[in-house]
Amino acid sequence: MVGGKHFGERFFNGFTIALMILLMIVTMYPFWFSIISSFNSGEDLLREPVFLWPREFTAASWKAVLNDPGILHAAGITALRTVIVTVFSMLYTSMFAYAFSRPYLKRKGFYATIGFISMYFSGGLIPSYMLMNWLGIYDTFWVYILPSLFGGFWNVIIFNANFKSIPEALFESAKMDGASEYRIFFQIVLPLSKPVLAALSVFTAVGVWNDYGATLYFTQSPDLQTLQYVILRLIQSNRAVENMMGSANGVNLAVQSLINQTGGVGAVTARTVELAAMVIASLPMILMYPFAQKFFVKGVLLGSVKG
Repeated sequence: MVGGKHFGERFFNGFTIALMILLMIVTMYPFWFSIISSFNSGEDLLREPVFLWPREFTAASWKAVLNDPGILHAAGITALRTVIVTVFSMLYTSMFAYAFSRPYLKRKGFYATIGFISMYFSGGLIPSYMLMNWLGIYDTFWVYILPSLFGGFWNVIIFNANFKSIPEALFESAKMDGASEYRIFFQIVLPLSKPVLAALSVFTAVGVWNDYGATLYFTQSPDLQTLQYVILRLIQSNRAVENMMGSANGVNLAVQSLINQTGGVGAVTARTVELAAMVIASLPMILMYPFAQKFFVKGVLLGSVKG
């Protein structure tokens, strides 16, 4: 016994700390690698990768990304979509969940069955495409908003558990004072559900921010492209250039020269632009997490245990 702790306990604590540090490094290093590579000269990066710090530091790739009007427009579309969907999805889903949590709701079993089925099965891509056309929202900004208003039955379950943890006496007292369901919801239920709203808002915002499927399948206009879709196109074009460079080596000097120009030369290349764009796209969500972290455990688990 040293310092009030048994050797086995000290060993376990040390092993756990070392394991957590290792997991943290493994988790964070890909992001760090993207940052240092994006700040490195592209021509130097083609010769040999960097691992800890840029060999030839330059912010040319970041300037190229931030000065690109297409990327800035896509970032604006993504930010606007994320804010609108997060706000209205939380409002719409929480209102549904409040009605679902009330014991006097008729046919609750029917709604629960439909909700649970929707968690495991969907109509698929083709029916969704036909629905967007039928609603007249295909290739419009509304295709980003309307299909995302309902946050999914999983969020309903979390909201439902939280709402049921609110003392029933509050609802009875409000009704005795003549409060309507809307007033009870907005003045009693929502203020008492801030941790849940904050946690689910973060999850919703991250999902919407990182989504590119709606742009890929339901839009054609360049003005509606989201940031993640633009990055996807950058990655695909970069892979195409690399494949062409690999297949054209030693075949035709003119073709090889054209491909090298397409891939980029000097400080800025397709690879560094791709990495800079990915880092910039990740920063808003990464910066948001520390401010919302305190709501995660409390918000998601609130109401799951009653007593």
